[in-house]
Amino acid sequence: MDKYIYMDNAATTPVKKEVLDEMIPYFTEKYGNPSSVYSLGSISKRAMEDSREKIAKIINADKREMFFTGGGSEADNWAIKGIAYGNKQKGNHIITTKIEHHAVLHTCDYLQKNGFDITYLDVDEYGMISLDELKEAITDRTILISIMFANNEIGTIQPIKEIGEIAKERKIYFHTDAVQAIGNIKIDVKELNIDLMSISAHKFYGPKGIGALYIKQGVKIDPLISGGGQERNRRAGTENVAAIVGMGKAIELAYEDLEEHNDRLTKLRDSLIKKIEDNIPYVRLNGHPTKRLPGNVNICFRFIEGESLLLSLDMEKIAGSSGSACTSGSLDPSHVLLAIGLPHEIAHGSLRLSLGDFNTEEEIDFVVEKLVKIVDRLRQMSPLYEKIKEEQ
Repeated sequence: MDKYIYMDNAATTPVKKEVLDEMIPYFTEKYGNPSSVYSLGSISKRAMEDSREKIAKIINADKREMFFTGGGSEADNWAIKGIAYGNKQKGNHIITTKIEHHAVLHTCDYLQKNGFDITYLDVDEYGMISLDELKEAITDRTILISIMFANNEIGTIQPIKEIGEIAKERKIYFHTDAVQAIGNIKIDVKELNIDLMSISAHKFYGPKGIGALYIKQGVKIDPLISGGGQERNRRAGTENVAAIVGMGKAIELAYEDLEEHNDRLTKLRDSLIKKIEDNIPYVRLNGHPTKRLPGNVNICFRFIEGESLLLSLDMEKIAGSSGSACTSGSLDPSHVLLAIGLPHEIAHGSLRLSLGDFNTEEEIDFVVEKLVKIVDRLRQMSPLYEKIKEEQ
């Protein structure tokens, strides 16, 4: 196969042509600052508000509850720090999980160093939290529960509605990082009792560097960025109008055919899992077998290193990602895989293939064919694998 096969859509997606076409005029012709009073600024302002309304409608929110950010990480930081400092007179306890994105974990670590009490919930072998453990963790000082909608590595979808009900009953704010879920799952913030929700455009075929934080009306939250009066005095900085326009178009496209999109990706995902399991021994599927994102495949291959596997795949023009953090200068395996109980030596051999709108069954067959050869070659260099073969 001549073309490059991209199976890392959980990391980022390409910008769809229809999205780019809508964005371009706001770089070149309709470039006014939306805070300006003249007509060129008003054009930008209207386009920005149209996108805000599109996004709000998709999640059943009021457009006044949507605030644009520089991405999912900023939205997570704002939600957690904003609630923490805005409600510290009520309490200083925050509940999250051990498998959150680092934008949440590092923010909680920062708050812990500054006088806040953080509880990190365990998860089971599938990456699912226990609702009973969540209830037991709540104290009279708890001000926020922050639990991701779907995990970025293993794809497990949490019981968000039940979490929201618990938070509402105890009068605690509930934030969810829905960066991986948005564009893949129908989300109704009212039905799910969500108070704050982070999203990012580049996960659903929009541009990078633009995201949003849903903040339910009445939620008491401090700003994260101070300066001008943009975003109704809650998030300073001249708005990235072109990216906001792109985000609005991208989410509109994502939800036009969501059911068809999910059916197709689920079939491709299940086909990829089955073909890997049927053709390669000593593999383990990570994450919940059914309550998982439609395009997520995370598998550990015993007796090999994930980084070697990734580099070998890249030489075959195939893009995936590893649960190992080696590329960031650390030799530690994924915190998510360790949290679900995998030993270091198995967690190091993880591969995440995340499928998207442009992947095909033909690509899956090609990837599995190459995987079989690559895994076999890498295992031939493993003394542990040789030992296992001798014992058979």
